[in-house]
Amino acid sequence: MRKGLVAMLAAGLVALTACGGGGIVTFSGVTHDPYQVPATPLTNTDGSPYSLTTNTTKPLTLVFFGYTHCPDICPMVMSNLASAMTRLDDADRRSVDVVFITTDPARDTEAVLRGYLDHYDPGFIGLTGDLQTIVDVAKPLAVYVSDGTKLPSGGYDLNTHSTQVTAIGSDDTSTVLWTMDTSSAQFAADIQAILHGKAPKES
Repeated sequence: MRKGLVAMLAAGLVALTACGGGGIVTFSGVTHDPYQVPATPLTNTDGSPYSLTTNTTKPLTLVFFGYTHCPDICPMVMSNLASAMTRLDDADRRSVDVVFITTDPARDTEAVLRGYLDHYDPGFIGLTGDLQTIVDVAKPLAVYVSDGTKLPSGGYDLNTHSTQVTAIGSDDTSTVLWTMDTSSAQFAADIQAILHGKAPKES
């Protein structure tokens, strides 16, 4: 897989002053100019249409593009996101949705996606659809997606896609992303900072 644009965006850690305490809180996400989230609907695991604008009603939605046959990076990122959710209190957890969008719709059916995500967190949302539609949804978020190549043996070459996790706010824009190396503790701390207004603004 390629890191895509995130390699260019990944800067050093951003520090900010905590409210009321005078201590330093480390923010691990990469801030950027706003990306406008596309409204194009994909398909949820229950067969219903799902748009990253009209169906994301919580204060924060975290979006990751990957595929269920991924042997390494996708499981690592999804495990860290699942662990991060367990670090949040109940109120913060209810304020966050995690959305996994497949980059391999030929194999990742609705049932396959649901089974895969239930392994991490039954509350995670899985989306599939036509590959070109997925590419079109990914592009405004600076996520690169290409089709996997079927090998003569019958298997598939690794699907190529960017590996960042994108934060979508209630205003249907994204100003924060995280690299694939972000730990569960870093995700949790940043999520809390965003939800409670302590995150830095875009650079």
